[in-house]
Amino acid sequence: MADMLDLPALAREIARGERSIEDLTRSCLERIARDDGEYRSVIALDEHALDAARALDAERSKSGVRGRLFGIPLLIKDNIETAGALPTTAGSLALAANVTGRDAPVGAVILGKTNLSEWANFRSRHSSSGWSAVGGQTRNAHDLARSPCGSSSGSAVAVAAGFAPGAIGTETNGSIVCPASVNGVVAIKPTVGLVSRSRIVPISVTQDTAGPMASTVAGAATLLSAMTAYDDEDPAMRAARPHLGRDYAQALGATSLHGRRIGAVMGSGRFHPEVEPLFRDALARLRTAGAEIVPDLRFSPPDAFRDAMLDVMLYEFRDGIDRYLASSPAPVPADLAALIAFNREHATEEMSFFGQDLFELAQAKGGLQEERYLRARELVRRVTREEGIDGLMTAERLDAIVGVTSGPAWTIDSVNGDRAVGGSSTYGAVAGYPHVTLPMGSIQGLPVGLSVMGRAFSEPQLLEIAAVFERVRGPR
Repeated sequence: MADMLDLPALAREIARGERSIEDLTRSCLERIARDDGEYRSVIALDEHALDAARALDAERSKSGVRGRLFGIPLLIKDNIETAGALPTTAGSLALAANVTGRDAPVGAVILGKTNLSEWANFRSRHSSSGWSAVGGQTRNAHDLARSPCGSSSGSAVAVAAGFAPGAIGTETNGSIVCPASVNGVVAIKPTVGLVSRSRIVPISVTQDTAGPMASTVAGAATLLSAMTAYDDEDPAMRAARPHLGRDYAQALGATSLHGRRIGAVMGSGRFHPEVEPLFRDALARLRTAGAEIVPDLRFSPPDAFRDAMLDVMLYEFRDGIDRYLASSPAPVPADLAALIAFNREHATEEMSFFGQDLFELAQAKGGLQEERYLRARELVRRVTREEGIDGLMTAERLDAIVGVTSGPAWTIDSVNGDRAVGGSSTYGAVAGYPHVTLPMGSIQGLPVGLSVMGRAFSEPQLLEIAAVFERVRGPR
């Protein structure tokens, strides 16, 4: 695995005129061409990337740089639209011709598209993370036999393999933070509404968000700052107006966590036995940095929570994907029913490993006005917000919550699908609240991430804690 690229350092070199944007872009392309055959993290490259880099070099010579991401080549998950000739496939052959000519307003310069779990891992409950019919199987950057987690698999692997200084993924529940954790990179799952979701292939209108990945907290924070431009097409951004335009890298100057009260919620599921000692060591390091740790906290969802959570996503996917397909100017299937029919007609290519049970369950749902949907949405929001993150933070007077993002990566199994390894994504994802993950350590050479979570729009506090932990953890 190649050395990861330091986004802030490269940005400074470009701003000072010490590095050619064309040379940096060529270097990234050469790394991908040389090494990505074993990882399969990149699904498509922009053939005009070098031309764009030359134009930016000329602009810099004439008038300087326009911001800290000027000239930085980035990779973007292939469920996010980009202008130009690259299709946005969501990994599915059904969208192979989905060239819309529209840009998702995430504020990034695009080098190419990354592979993903097809349909962002919302086609079947038996899927293998990182597999798509278009891109094949993405493999973990630290062990090719192991899963990259999903669904933003290619984005995390590409950063870990040194193919680009940063990448953008999307998350509905764990799809940014889990790939980042098992591949050993930093990622931010923002508060829903802080980053536009326009022209991104949807799953859940209440949970979907794009978010950045980089090799350091500073790199991810720099990317996030560039992604928070207001978009009046996304109603969720109205609540975010007071929080837009922030420089999130400014939150990273603290050298101590004195006065910070942090709750420890390890996470749910079955973890590897070495995870708990690793987490205890991380808590000790946070104490050394001055934080007061409130240990052994937990969330206790009611029995109805899991079914209600799935119901919400099924209803919202049916509504959202029908709207998205209808809006595309490209020749794509008309609606979810047509996608289901396409997969049946192309079962050899699309369903050789797993089916489309989630598609079929979603197709059976009605509209978002149905009482069952409204009751399920109210339940999951109350459980994760008032009775969950907000309730726990108020009761324990917390500034943040930390946990284990996921266990070490499991082996790829296209027959049985993914194997659960424990995690901390669900409460923040369902609540729509922010979640930062960064490398905590490793188990037998496989990375394990530390989650830093909190209330809506608390990204500055979470990034401050993550940056201090990154320093006290020391070099990896």
